[in-house]
Amino acid sequence: MGAYDTETDRLAAVARAALVREIDADGAFAGDPVWRETFAAVPRHLFVPYYYVAGARGYERRWGESPDPEARARWVRGAYADVPLATRLRDGELLSSSSQPSLMARMLVALEVEDGDRVLEVGAGTGYNAALLAHRLGDDDLVTTIDLEPEITESARRHLAAAGHRPAVVTGDGARGVPERAPFDRIIATCELSTVPRAWLAQCRPGGRILTPLATGLLALTVRDAAHAEGRFLPSAAYFVPLRGQGRAQPEGVSLAGLPARAREQETFRFLLALTGGTLDPQEAYALWEREGMPERERYGVTVAGEHTWAWLDEPEGPYAWPLP
Repeated sequence: MGAYDTETDRLAAVARAALVREIDADGAFAGDPVWRETFAAVPRHLFVPYYYVAGARGYERRWGESPDPEARARWVRGAYADVPLATRLRDGELLSSSSQPSLMARMLVALEVEDGDRVLEVGAGTGYNAALLAHRLGDDDLVTTIDLEPEITESARRHLAAAGHRPAVVTGDGARGVPERAPFDRIIATCELSTVPRAWLAQCRPGGRILTPLATGLLALTVRDAAHAEGRFLPSAAYFVPLRGQGRAQPEGVSLAGLPARAREQETFRFLLALTGGTLDPQEAYALWEREGMPERERYGVTVAGEHTWAWLDEPEGPYAWPLP
């Protein structure tokens, strides 16, 4: 289990079992119950030897090697809370985090992994997601994870080894993929992007699946060939740290002034604004949102066709379509 004392390991086992029950009760494993056993088997605390919790005086660091047993207990309980954990800060900016486990479960189920699939993960983070994939596939060599920051990939590699896994951990720009490890059957991103990198399509087998955060949603694409892919958004909202490097998400900077409060407060309206990326004036977006019955995320999709990528409502060739970068 790692270098922690017996009491820490005992607390971790109890907390992990409780987390799995909580995720299961929420229905996240329903589409592929194999993931339930995977989450029960992979110890999250090995991937977050420390993390930061926001408080009144800024961030408090929780640390698994604290000499205080109460502090260690707080750390291990927090490691198995169903919340994202801030794991790396620089000048107050969040560089890396461990995603909310229930969201990770929904994403992994939606990835529709099958035995023998080669998987690329963009955004190594702590290494926890790569460990879940490696455990599920039963073969470390089928999993590749990439991150731009050498510090992140080094610590992810260390955490993975502590948990008994050695997938390929690559330092580089995730938007460019990892051509030397291609082709992949599945690509999953755990960072926000502003569009779908063409390199991913070129490195994905025909019929492969790409799951990526986009505009506060989760987009599931089926790849036809190196230049074509299409798919819809999942119902869930999703907020991630933006991808650094090529293809990174741009700041929104859209003013909601003058719009009715019910639109400003609705996630689905803000999603429409984010997805259209400034090509729709907020007042135009509001009129469309009202006219179409406040559409949920799953009514939207994205098509990649050669040099063109566009988002759409209901149908790829329908009246509502917006170019993506």
